[in-house]
Amino acid sequence: MNRRLILKLVVAAVASLPLALPAVAAEKVTVFAAASLKNALDAANAAWSKDSRNETTVSYAASSALAKQIEAAAPADLFISADLAWMDYVAEKKLIKDDTRVNLLGNRIVLVAPKDKASTVEIKEGFDLAGLVGDGKLAMGAVDSVPAGKYGKAALEKLGVWSSVEGKVAGAESVRAALALVSRGEAPYGIVYQTDAAADPGVAVVGTFPEDSHPPIIYPVAILSESKSAAAAAYLDFLKSDKAAPFFTEQGFTILK
Repeated sequence: MNRRLILKLVVAAVASLPLALPAVAAEKVTVFAAASLKNALDAANAAWSKDSRNETTVSYAASSALAKQIEAAAPADLFISADLAWMDYVAEKKLIKDDTRVNLLGNRIVLVAPKDKASTVEIKEGFDLAGLVGDGKLAMGAVDSVPAGKYGKAALEKLGVWSSVEGKVAGAESVRAALALVSRGEAPYGIVYQTDAAADPGVAVVGTFPEDSHPPIIYPVAILSESKSAAAAAYLDFLKSDKAAPFFTEQGFTILK
């Protein structure tokens, strides 16, 4: 009798235990993003990962370099470009899901100088940028490929000063690399996004380029055709949401809707 009673008690105890649910593996989303997004996107990703329990891995570089990597079949789920041209490039090669493409953010380009040597510059037609740079270098993203460099060159051409500074340009592999040249004092001036300037305490904005001096600065995003992540669509929805917006606006981006 005692053995039967003990067996009943054991069965009852086991039956009362909660059922163990199978562990759900976290989804991983791999993002290729323009270098200028780093501070804002890192903060947004941390919030998304905390809420969704999914993971993000981000490769930051010039949009041109990322587009070429995507073309070479580098594994990724989303691409965020700093201009329309490089998104168009991958779209023409059928490397994105066209129905997921959206213009996410806007930005401005500015003239920066090392913080301890900064004086306000009036950026207008014919301003003496060559005289300001002197024997030094004007740091920019590579003007034939890096979006910030292309925007900068377009603005300088529109303002009629490109020919005077073309030989002084130090073309960097990304806008963040150009920013670093100024921050380290290796270049007296640089042209970068206002969001980059806000992210580096070693530089100060000395002037902002007129918006009509260059094409609109637009950051498009899309899911890549070869994406295998089940969480990619949810992640993109988050980037477009009001919840994510403050992470971008705090760094100086504008939200495009």
